[in-house]
Amino acid sequence: DLKSLHEATLNNLKSSKANNTLRAYKSDFKDFGAFCAKHGLNSLPTEPKIVSIYLTHLSKNSKISTLRRRLVSISMVHKLKGHYLDTKHPIITENLLGIKRQIGVHQKAKKPLLFNDLKQIIKVINDSNEGEFKKLRNKSLILVGFSGGFRRSELVDFTRVDVEFVNEGVKIFVKKSKSDQSGEGMTKAIPSFKYVEYCPVDHLKNWMIKNKNDLVFPISDKNVALIIKKHALNAGLDEKKYAGHSLRSGFATTTAEYGASERNIMAMTGHKSVDMVRRYITVSYTHLRAHETRGNLVCRLLLE
Repeated sequence: DLKSLHEATLNNLKSSKANNTLRAYKSDFKDFGAFCAKHGLNSLPTEPKIVSIYLTHLSKNSKISTLRRRLVSISMVHKLKGHYLDTKHPIITENLLGIKRQIGVHQKAKKPLLFNDLKQIIKVINDSNEGEFKKLRNKSLILVGFSGGFRRSELVDFTRVDVEFVNEGVKIFVKKSKSDQSGEGMTKAIPSFKYVEYCPVDHLKNWMIKNKNDLVFPISDKNVALIIKKHALNAGLDEKKYAGHSLRSGFATTTAEYGASERNIMAMTGHKSVDMVRRYITVSYTHLRAHETRGNLVCRLLLE
């Protein structure tokens, strides 16, 4: 009947986006709704003039990327609810151009976590007063996140059935990610490292023996960033400059330094464009120590 078809259609629309994406849309729209309620304006359906005023309001304390994301969220919520909103209306596009000139578009990216930083962090975790269970989890999380070029959302999403240990290392199947909205998935292959102390495969295997949950890392994606910041601080690094993104950027920067091609880096990180992966390679290569060997790094696999 028509009612069931309508409900099925709505479910299809929701399924077209990842759960994390839908949550982001709802969170962004909630802020827009609160702004409209405060000023007696309509949030759903709304009109371009109201959206433009809201973007001006946000521009006082937000980056241009935040404004664009909010605009996408407002538009998507309208679509999902069956309303049309012209986000290409001149009052919106011209306002954004003006804001862009006012505040600029430079984004202060988080620093990549390079291999020497990683070693410092592993050392402070080993020397900390945390329980052995938490130590093993945190080391596994950081080593796997770095060596696989994972997003933090991907790290907290894969389960036991997505992990396959092989002679060369481990294969981890990523079901869905930010750049894979259709859910085709991809497999990340991580080799065993020469030095067990920094080996993501060895740590992951031991962690999965201790952890009985179906989720390999049963924490939120926000906790990934908090764990990195905490141990970066303990390692004498500026924790404000690091976040969950630092693992992924660190992988791209480190492997590029050791000669991995952009195509091979993209195959591991899942990036769809060369321009995007180039943004991840943000640190001068002179920051890396000359005595680091390829055997210590995941790029060993990429270079073979």
